[in-house]
Amino acid sequence: MSDNKTPDHPRDISTTKGTFEISVKFMQNSTWQGQIHWFEKNRKQNFRSALEMLKLMDEALTSENESGKTASW
Repeated sequence: MSDNKTPDHPRDISTTKGTFEISVKFMQNSTWQGQIHWFEKNRKQNFRSALEMLKLMDEALTSENESGKTASW
């Protein structure tokens, strides 16, 4: 078993660009609030709306910016 495989996530994430776990904690004002976990970078970020969650996912998948860091992560 590779170092990048765990019992919870058996897929080899070394070549995967975006594997996310979404935890929706609340639903208020007709949208979601919760936490997103980006497995490839092992980062977690809270979000306040479904749109913000989608923007975080988009930023993660559209490569890193020039400084080597993603904008919101």
